[in-house]
Amino acid sequence: MSKVAIVTGGSRGIGSCIAKRLAADGFAVIVNYAGNTAAAEETLDAIRKAGGKALAIKGNVGDPADVQQLFAKTLETYGRIDVVVNNAGIMPLSSIASGDLATFDKVIGTNLPQRSVVKRQ
Repeated sequence: MSKVAIVTGGSRGIGSCIAKRLAADGFAVIVNYAGNTAAAEETLDAIRKAGGKALAIKGNVGDPADVQQLFAKTLETYGRIDVVVNNAGIMPLSSIASGDLATFDKVIGTNLPQRSVVKRQ
């Protein structure tokens, strides 16, 4: 069985490139995305056309329940997780001086997601 990689933010940009490269290197790839289903499907199509294995799983890495679901679906589908590439990130343009704690919390929650508890099998 091939190794399995999760790529957060794997539907576009650098994340898509990472997902495609891992697939080319023989990994089964989970393409995690937050909302752009069409971009996720484009990445899956490119991987599959090149002979790779890939699955898209929608989820916001800033939401611990979505992260748990991402790991659970990956384990359910492939039975293992060998690599996690934490590529997802946001960078809203907001002044720190304004004290916008909600925006700050969203950035931290997305860019530094909570570790998910994954039971080893």
